[in-house]
This record gives sequence, structure tokens and C-alpha cells, in this order.
Amino acid sequence: MVRRDTHPFQGLDLLASAVVMVDDGCHIRYLNPAAENLFAASLKTLSGRALADVLHYSHGLQTALDEAVCNRWAYTGQNVELKMYDGGVLHVNCTVTPLEDGGGGLLIEMWPIDQQLKASREERLLEQQQANRELIRNLAHEIKNPLGGIRGAAQLLEHELAELANAPALREYTQVIIKESDRLQDLMQRLLTPQRPMHPGPLSIHEVLERVRSLLVAEFPKTLKVRRDYDTSLPDLIGDREQLIQAILNIARNAAQAMGGNGTITLMTRAVRQVTLAKKRYRLALELLVIDDGPGIPPDILERMFYPLVSGREGGSGLGLTIAQNFVLHHHGTIECESKPGRTVFIVRLPLQA
Repeated sequence: MVRRDTHPFQGLDLLASAVVMVDDGCHIRYLNPAAENLFAASLKTLSGRALADVLHYSHGLQTALDEAVCNRWAYTGQNVELKMYDGGVLHVNCTVTPLEDGGGGLLIEMWPIDQQLKASREERLLEQQQANRELIRNLAHEIKNPLGGIRGAAQLLEHELAELANAPALREYTQVIIKESDRLQDLMQRLLTPQRPMHPGPLSIHEVLERVRSLLVAEFPKTLKVRRDYDTSLPDLIGDREQLIQAILNIARNAAQAMGGNGTITLMTRAVRQVTLAKKRYRLALELLVIDDGPGIPPDILERMFYPLVSGREGGSGLGLTIAQNFVLHHHGTIECESKPGRTVFIVRLPLQA
């Protein structure tokens, strides 16, 4: 029996793809954690069992396995259907590689197609968002200087109008120009100001959430309910306390404002195992959910909600979720959202390992 802490294939444990090693009789010798997660069974349970007893696969894949054993030929398959014996069906891309270590056997690597598509989609979105942020910063630079000129001209005009009989009425117009210029200047400054460096250290995510909860209750004291559903067994994580408070507060405050301050927000924590975050595999991660029972996010906003200056609320700056995403990315985590009328869930996952 292979022990997880002493086997010679420990380098494969960190891979996001599922890796199975079988002998020439297609009996399982090794599974990495991703494969254990895929099969919903441990290496201890499956070691020594025939692969065909664990998976039902096509005749084509069986032929490829036989050829790999007999002729030491590698095989690559696309969109291979695997039927689990619990009734589930998976579609994977896989490779079969003969082992040349003298002991024979095969290495089978599998990538569930839906996971590949999700990873590719996340990568494209991040690249697009980075390009958008750069564009916004460049535009902010171009806008900032003319705004200063507009404000200065409005102040001079107000001074020149002071001697006219109808000066108070005209001053009302110049004040609108000055105040709107100040508001836009503030927005440009927020877009251009670089974030402070991280100051990571051990912290409890529940202390962060309690701080967020107290701020929400203070802002919406009578109409908003904030529920807790914490997994108190979670260990501390390494992170920047202020960044995480700001990130979760931005998400929760957006939810409260979308509900008009009337409704329920639930802060939930759970542990998740064997997850891939930012292309790296983690054995243990924190899953933090911010759930609200508001009207939901329109589909046209949902796909763009983390872009700068995209807001579904009148008067919103469109920066809160962008900042939240940046802070989560600083912690090597991921953030995503699922929404329908009556239930919107923001899912933040953060590694619980250094």
C-alpha cells in the first residue's frame, strides 16, 4: 500500500490535473489528491483495485491502454467520457504515458473539460480586466489636468460675477461646475492612487468578518439583518487584515445598497479541500460566502461587474468590486459571483497555506 507521506511521486501531489498510475494489469498504484477528489475516494481505498472497477470508460480508451502496455505507445484523447460507478458522468481530456522506470505501468493524466474551460475563462477575464484598468488609468491622467482648468476658470468667473446684481443666481451655476469638478477630481485620484503595499500576518477570518458586520450594522442600524454562519474550526490564514476588511466590506456594502438597506446578508465560512486557485493547487482553502436576498444582478452587469467604473446602481463609482477583486488577487485567491432574483452569492476562496 502506498502511503501519502512517503511515496516517491510527491511532486505530482501539487498538480491541478488528476494523475493515476497503474501497473501493466491496470491496477491502481497511485492517485494524486486531484484524482482522489475526482473519484471521490482515497488512495488507501482504491490502491490495488482494477481501474475498470472504479471507472467505466469507452472501448477506445481501453484499446489505448492495451496498446500503451504492449507497445509502450503514448496516447492523447479529447473529450473522453467517463462513467463513475456512482452514476456520475465526466468528460475529460487525457494522456496515457508508459512509464520507463523498469517497473512498467502507465501514467494517466486527466483534465475535466469544465475545469479547463473555467480556468481559461478566468485567465481571459483577468487579462481583459488588467487591460481595462490600464486604459482607465491612462484616461484618468488625460482627464485630470483639464478638470483643474475647468475648476479654475469657474472660480475666476464666479469672482468676476460678484459685482453683478444677479450674482447670487449666477453663483449657483458656478458652484455646480466647481463641485462636479471636485467630484470628478476625487474619482480620478482614486483611479490613479497606487494601493499601499501588503502587510501580511496571521489573522482570523472571523475577526475580519466581525469588523465588517459591525460596520454594516452601524451604517444600516434598523433595517439590515446580518447573519453569521461560521466554521469555527478554520485555522488562521496569512493575509493583510486591512485589505481583507476592505474587500469584504465593499462586497457586503454593495449588497446592502442594492437592497436599499432592507433585507438579510449572510456571512458564511467553510473549508474546502483540493482546490486550484490562480493556477496553483492547494490542499486546504477557505471559502467565504457573502449571500444576500436582494433583487439580483442584471445579466448584462454580471459579466462586467469587476471592471472599473461598471456599476448597476445610480450614483455608484464602479470601483468597490474592482478594489475587492484586486485585494483578493493579492492574497492568491479567487472571487466569483452567482446571482438570481432573491439570492446573490459572492464566493471568495483564499489559500490556508503559506
